[in-house]
Amino acid sequence: MTAEMVAPEWMHQQITADEYDSWSAEQCAGVEIVDGMVVVSPSASKRHNRLARILANALDAAAGPDWNADTDFDVRLQDVPLTNRRPDVVVYRAETIDVTPTRPEHVLLVVEVVSPGSETTDRIVKVDQYAQAGIAFYWRIEQTANGVPLVYTYVLDPARRSYRDAEMFTGTVRTAAPFAVEIDLTTV
Repeated sequence: MTAEMVAPEWMHQQITADEYDSWSAEQCAGVEIVDGMVVVSPSASKRHNRLARILANALDAAAGPDWNADTDFDVRLQDVPLTNRRPDVVVYRAETIDVTPTRPEHVLLVVEVVSPGSETTDRIVKVDQYAQAGIAFYWRIEQTANGVPLVYTYVLDPARRSYRDAEMFTGTVRTAAPFAVEIDLTTV
């Protein structure tokens, strides 16, 4: 079986930012571009998607009018070679809601919810890519067996273009009254 039988030929060639920008939203969904190469991610679990959505709602409510928090869209880390990542949650400047592509200078925080199969990428690769792009804050959320998330927070050291560990939290993210979201985190 050849690679072309498994994936279309275009997935085996570097693509440019212009080529990617010409794709439809459906073509872009579920893929990231790393060094110009298409990386297809398996669909996230319902638990993963729910946690990301609840967290995005809580961050959006807490962010005030200057910042938005959303899920499921590209952040263009670099144009050449093209690197687009699709964090689970992105907190970005409200005035850039219609600016495409979303660039690191628009972004305050990216959050990755670790899933089976994404551990190495979320713990090592994306941390470095987000830091090199200059995104100020990175959170990695790991779901424990008992369902209580662990939140690892990182703060950018701009001089070194790397993250330093900040605090680690555990707790719950839950919905309260209609459309209200509550985050109850304690320092570990």
